[in-house]
Amino acid sequence: MTAQGHTITVEEGTERVRVVTRDGRVLADSRRPVLLSETGYPVRYYLPPEDVRTDLLTPSDTHTRCPFKGTADYWSLADGTAQDIAWSYPEPFDQVSEIKGHLCFADVEVG
Repeated sequence: MTAQGHTITVEEGTERVRVVTRDGRVLADSRRPVLLSETGYPVRYYLPPEDVRTDLLTPSDTHTRCPFKGTADYWSLADGTAQDIAWSYPEPFDQVSEIKGHLCFADVEVG
């Protein structure tokens, strides 16, 4: 997808992606990431919900709108120790439909 000099590509990844809290809790561990590359941003790893400890997360009241991906819902740690640490697009635009329902974390370990 390209618009006004802005490019987004989406592809399946095979790298192992882990998300670990500062206190050592594993929030996600996946070998099935969807990689989203977007102009001006680092590659983002969208993880299938089956590979995420959603029992440790709670939906937040935060929502943002991206003109290229749609409206994102945010997630916080259920124990209240971290806010808006993950986001997902429940109804992304068709051009990035592969990320639908997957969760993305700002900080991940790859490899």
